[in-house]
Amino acid sequence: MDTKHDNFLKDLNLNTILKQEEEAIISHDLPLRKWLYSWLLDPHIPGNFQKDLDKWVGILIVANLFSLMFEHVPAVFEPYKHWFEFFDIFSVAVFTVEYVLRLYLAPEDEEFKTRKNARWGFISSPFAIIDFLAVAPFYLKAFIPIDLRVLRFLRLLRILKLFRVLIPALAEFKALNKDRTFRQKIHALVFPSEYGGTMQNIFDVFIAVWVLLSVLAVVLESVKSIHYVLHLQFVILDAVAVAIFTVEYWMRIYSCVEEPGFKGAFMGRFKQAKSPSTMIDFLAVLPFYLEVFLHHLLDLRFLRVFRLARLLKLTRGNDSTAILFKVVAREWPVLSAAAFIMVLLVILMASLGYLFEYEAQPEKFENIPTSIYWAVITLASVGYGDISPVTPIGRALTIVLSLMGIGIFAIPAALLASSFSDELVKERDALKANIFHVLKDGHISETEAAYIRSEADRLHLTNEEIIALVDVVIKEHELEERNPLPIHKIAENPPLAVEHFKVLLGQIRQLGVHTDVSKFDDAARQGERLSASEFELWKKIQGRA
Repeated sequence: MDTKHDNFLKDLNLNTILKQEEEAIISHDLPLRKWLYSWLLDPHIPGNFQKDLDKWVGILIVANLFSLMFEHVPAVFEPYKHWFEFFDIFSVAVFTVEYVLRLYLAPEDEEFKTRKNARWGFISSPFAIIDFLAVAPFYLKAFIPIDLRVLRFLRLLRILKLFRVLIPALAEFKALNKDRTFRQKIHALVFPSEYGGTMQNIFDVFIAVWVLLSVLAVVLESVKSIHYVLHLQFVILDAVAVAIFTVEYWMRIYSCVEEPGFKGAFMGRFKQAKSPSTMIDFLAVLPFYLEVFLHHLLDLRFLRVFRLARLLKLTRGNDSTAILFKVVAREWPVLSAAAFIMVLLVILMASLGYLFEYEAQPEKFENIPTSIYWAVITLASVGYGDISPVTPIGRALTIVLSLMGIGIFAIPAALLASSFSDELVKERDALKANIFHVLKDGHISETEAAYIRSEADRLHLTNEEIIALVDVVIKEHELEERNPLPIHKIAENPPLAVEHFKVLLGQIRQLGVHTDVSKFDDAARQGERLSASEFELWKKIQGRA
C-alpha cells in the first residue's frame, strides 16, 4: 500500500460517506437574522433544524386534512367540537409563525437576497402565496361572514403547502431522468435505483401510508359503532386505496422490463407478475374487484377480511422477511424432520386421549379430530382448559405430553433463532469483505458510498457499527502490508515482480553496507556456501567486480 493509500485511510471521513448528521457549527457572533436563518431554514448546513421543521409542518398539514374530513361527520364532530376548534387555532398559529418567520428571514434566503426587495420577492413567490392562503380563511372569518362550507373548502388549500417538499423533489427527479424514456421514468419512480432520488422515497412513503390507512380502516370497520358512523368514509377510503394500489400494480408490471432479469415484453412481465411481492400487490386489490363484479352471484362479504393482506405490501421495504425465507429454506430438512415428529406425536397422543377419555366425557373427546385439538393445545403449552382429561391415566398422559411439548416446540424455535443470527453474521461478513475490496484502491466513489449506506440500512447497522467495521478492515489492510504476498502471487503480476526485484536488490546493497565485507567473503568461501557465480553476482551488486 503506497503513501497516498495510507493517507486516504488515515483521513477517511466516514461521517461524510455515511451521511451521518453532524452537529451544526453556527457561530454565536452572527447577526440575529443570519443566526436564525442558519438554524431554522438554511438547507446547506448539516445538523440544523431545517429538515425537522419541514417534517413536522408536513405532519401538521396531513393532520389538518383528516380534521377537515371528520368535521363532515356530525357524530364525531359535535361531541368534540371544542377540540377541533382548538386544533384549528393551533394549526393557524403554527402556520402563521412559519409565514412570518420566512418573511423576516427572506433577505438571508439565496432565492430572494439578490432582489431589490427581498421580502416583496418572498411575498409574491408561489410558496409564500400558498402559505398565505393556508391561514387567510381563519383571519377572514373574524372580519367577514363566510359560509362554513366555503371556509372548509378554503382550508383545504393548506394541503398545497406540501408542494414545498414535492416541487424540489420533482425538479431533482426531472434532472436525474433527463433524456430518458417514459417507461424508464416510471421504473425510476417505483423501483429503487440511482435515478429515483427523493421522489422515489416520497412514493414509497405515500404507498406505505395508504397501506396503513386501509388496514386501519379494515380493523375499525369491524367495530359496529364506528362502522355505523363512518360507513361512507370507509367506502370512499377503500375505493381510493384500491385505485392507488391498482395504479401502482400496473406501473410495476409496465416498467419491470427495465429491471435486470426481467427483460422481454411478455416473459419479463409474466415473471414479475408471479413474483411473491407482485402477487401480494395483486391480492391487495383482488377482493374489491371480486365483490364489485360478482356480488350479484355470490355473497363475497367474507373477502373483506382479506384486505388485511395489504399489510404484506410493507414487506417489500423490509429485508428481514427475505432473510427469514432464506433461513427456512436452508434449514428445511431439520425443520421438516421436527415437524414430522410433531405430527406423529400429536396423532399418537390424540388417539390415546380419545381411547382413555371417551367413556368418561364423550361430549368433549367425541372423536380423534377433537382429541387432536386437545393434543396440539397441550403440546404447545397453551392449555385453554376447554378440553381437559379427568381420568388418572388421561391426566398422566397430559403431563407427559406437556413435558415433551417443551422440547418438541423448542427445537424449531431455537433452530430458527440461531440460523437467523448466523445469516445476519454472514451478511455482515459479506459487507466486511466488500468494504475491504472497496478500500483496496484507496478511493470510495459515490456509488460505493451509496452501497455501504444501503447495506447498513438493510442490515440495521448503526453508523457506529459501520465505523467499527471499517476500522477492522483498515487494520486488516495494515496487517496485509506487514505480511507480503507469497512469491507465486508476486510472480503472477510482472510489474509487481519487477518492483519486488528492485526491493530485493536494495536490500542486498544495504546488506553490503552494514556487514563486514572481509568476514562475509570468508564465510561465503568457507564450505562453498556461495557458488562462484553467486559470489561474483554479490560483488557486482556491491560494485566490487
